[in-house]
Amino acid sequence: MAKLTINKELCKGCGLCVTACPKGVLGVSDKDTNGKGYYVVEEVDAAACIGCAFCATMCPDCVITVEK
Repeated sequence: MAKLTINKELCKGCGLCVTACPKGVLGVSDKDTNGKGYYVVEEVDAAACIGCAFCATMCPDCVITVEK
């Protein structure tokens, strides 16, 4: 199983990574915000992650890292 790391303080919650994920691993939180007030991305189904790193590639701010 792959491990995702999301730097939530730099995330602006654009959701591009959510759209890019083929397995539905990510979602934009409706509760968790960062210091700038953005609703951040979080893992909703970590076990489904296949480590493709589409999310990290799509992120315009490079806040996601994927480790296999």
